[in-house]
Amino acid sequence: MQRIILTYGVIAGLVVILTTTAVLSFSNTDATFQFPAWAGYLVMLIALSSIFIATKGFRDDHQGGVISFGTAFLLGIGISAVAGVIYVAVWEIYLAMTDHAFINDYVQATIEARRADGLGEVELQKVIEEMQTMQTQYANPLFRLPITFLEIFPVGLIITLISSAVLRKSEVLAARD
Repeated sequence: MQRIILTYGVIAGLVVILTTTAVLSFSNTDATFQFPAWAGYLVMLIALSSIFIATKGFRDDHQGGVISFGTAFLLGIGISAVAGVIYVAVWEIYLAMTDHAFINDYVQATIEARRADGLGEVELQKVIEEMQTMQTQYANPLFRLPITFLEIFPVGLIITLISSAVLRKSEVLAARD
């Protein structure tokens, strides 16, 4: 089971991080292009569908067609955790290679977008203060690392719960098939 967790976790993590870094690498240097959040979560959803594939394969190839919800859940959570750790590690490497330019560009792009929306001066100042606070927090790895992990892990948790519920099969049911 550990080999399956590592294999599928690495695959999922690499798909997500390679897609994300490719988009960021090809985006404008002034950060006017932003990868939409929905697209990022769609990539995560596609990559973490490996949980379903791994669970079904493990059930059918290693468990004789039988798997409990608990075993399927542990398999999925393991894959999600490995993918999350890879996502965080590669993101940290990307940040180091770009001198942490992402957060500076993100803050500036957000402020400029809000300014372009015609936000009043008081509201704009509040956005600027919030962005500066976020920028300061993001510089702290004890804040940044868990936040980055929490970008991907809940997606894996949802897929794990669905896969575990859909693919569970007791010995009684397996005997009838």
